[in-house]
Amino acid sequence: MTVGFVATHYPHPDHHDAFVSRVHRVAEALRSTPGCLSAECWVTAAGDAVVSIARWESEAAQAASMQALGSADVDVAFDEREVRPREVVQLVSA
Repeated sequence: MTVGFVATHYPHPDHHDAFVSRVHRVAEALRSTPGCLSAECWVTAAGDAVVSIARWESEAAQAASMQALGSADVDVAFDEREVRPREVVQLVSA
């Protein structure tokens, strides 16, 4: 069973471009971990949200990837650069 998530981020307009770069770096770090099948950054057509989409071959691979982010040189902190909380939907293949 593959697993994944869709995370919607709402950066402050002043931080939008930097936030997109930030999400691209996180996606790159995730893709470098074993078992990560894909990790991408999308922007809504309205430009108000940045969407992270990632997929792994197993729950164990996802957990290992998320743990690896802790030692990677990427910024995953939620702070004043976002105007509202992130929305994260966990997925499992059917």
